[in-house]
Amino acid sequence: MLVEAAPAKLNLALHVRGRRGDGYHELETLFVFARDGDVVTVVRADRPSFAIAGPFAAGLAAEDDNLVLRARDGFAAAFGVDAAHAITLDKRLPVASGIGGGSADAAATLRALARLHGVAGDDPRLVALAASLGADVPACLFGRAAFGSGRGDALEPLAGLGDMPSLLVNPLVGVSTAAVFARWDGVDRGGIGAGDTLARGRAGRNDLQAAAEAIAPEVRGLIEVLAAQPGVVLARMSGSGATCFALFDDMAARDAADRAVALAHPGWWRLATTIA
Repeated sequence: MLVEAAPAKLNLALHVRGRRGDGYHELETLFVFARDGDVVTVVRADRPSFAIAGPFAAGLAAEDDNLVLRARDGFAAAFGVDAAHAITLDKRLPVASGIGGGSADAAATLRALARLHGVAGDDPRLVALAASLGADVPACLFGRAAFGSGRGDALEPLAGLGDMPSLLVNPLVGVSTAAVFARWDGVDRGGIGAGDTLARGRAGRNDLQAAAEAIAPEVRGLIEVLAAQPGVVLARMSGSGATCFALFDDMAARDAADRAVALAHPGWWRLATTIA
């Protein structure tokens, strides 16, 4: 049995530069990863099976177009594997929340199958398969801080944040990635500047925030709540929303913010974690 973490993905900054002819958008982004997220378990079995458990299992269906199953079937085709596997997804992250849940789950499935069948994690066929599954899957497969360009899948390694305390919060409002990108105003406001990873993130922005707020007005209030917490270094929406995050100077400030948000907004989802 192999247990593989599928950590939450955050975009410290997300600059949309233009629309591409292939239906995607030209991006510049800073990817970082939390220490916590979903969990994928893979076991050799007599027949294939897929089950979803966890607090957000109801938001997904174990159907053929689930990204985990697409990753499983793509791996079998790419590497000529005919063995059966029983796969369980422990869904701990909200669905359609801007923190790469589905992409992280697919990437974790690929990593687990690669370990099980002796495939190197940087095998070009594995990387190509990840890219075919979605723009964020290569970054989640890489699993470390990176600068992403193109669709977001051209990756350059970056120094991480060294387990910086962070609080992720979602108002439990689903936001469609396609709908948010469709509302982007089409203005290229420039690329991400130079500097260390945190400095680049703080100087950057999320060009999808206005579009997400138009769909889910709760996002603006959420960011305001996080930005007002003592000890905040950066508060921003991740990806296409609606999850927002705050980075903190220390654990005590993060934990105090977690308690304050829980008290003021008990219906919101929260994850107190660190960012590698």
